Amino acid sequence: MYTGKLLRGHERDPLAQPPLRWRRPSPRPLPLVSTLHPRLALLAALMANSLACYDGKAAPPDRAADRATMVVQQVEARGVTDRRVLAAMRKVPRHLFVPPAVQDRAYGDHPLPIGEDQTISQPYVVAYMTEALRLKPHHRALEIGTGSGYQAAVLGELVKEVYTIEIVPSLGRRAAAVLKALGYRNVQVRIGDGYQGWARAAPFDAVMLTAAPPSIPAPLLAQLRVGGVLVAPLGPADSQVLVRMTRHPTGFRTERLLDVRFVPMTGRARERPTQHPGP
Repeated sequence: MYTGKLLRGHERDPLAQPPLRWRRPSPRPLPLVSTLHPRLALLAALMANSLACYDGKAAPPDRAADRATMVVQQVEARGVTDRRVLAAMRKVPRHLFVPPAVQDRAYGDHPLPIGEDQTISQPYVVAYMTEALRLKPHHRALEIGTGSGYQAAVLGELVKEVYTIEIVPSLGRRAAAVLKALGYRNVQVRIGDGYQGWARAAPFDAVMLTAAPPSIPAPLLAQLRVGGVLVAPLGPADSQVLVRMTRHPTGFRTERLLDVRFVPMTGRARERPTQHPGP
């Protein structure tokens, strides 16, 4: 998850439900929440949290205008041109993926804290990294570092299947709940160390890391399909670089994209450097 400024450089309706069937009235009134579909109840709670930070001044929960402005001023203005990526950024409700206390800043040009010393990357970084993966609708993607779940949702708009792993249980559970409430059935969330990837679902057309390891874990490279692309921040906090690695039949081509600053990848990645040193 990105923690600072760059140093250089099929609509889903979450409220859609099956047709209602007539039921005999209950002899006693039931609390409203008990009559809601579980997914709808969760989404209603998210919407309530979304409005709570406005001190009673209710803003439109969808905030489509904020997203449109964000895309024009922060994403397109900096050179992201992939139309599918831009459409996904306009569609995904970023404010529902962050804590209520910071939802009023969800569409600002900066990262935001999401708890557990983790962050959600600023919108431009999400768009830039997504575009760098060169995604196609039939692709299958692996994300290491679910965080808030926002990046997984953006990927979910663009590819057939998304597999995402989060090492912090509380973040993983919340991200899974939000993604489910918003209808992202093509996104699977696992809680655990992403170092070993998701071997059962491999190979992947795209792999994204949203935390920086000292070197790229070898299992993630092994799970990348020939022709596939991996994008990741790499290196120590004071000298990280965003890299893109493309797998060819004879090896990997590595490109340096941007100088960045992300939170470090934790777990096994911090215990022992892996075989690939990066660029």
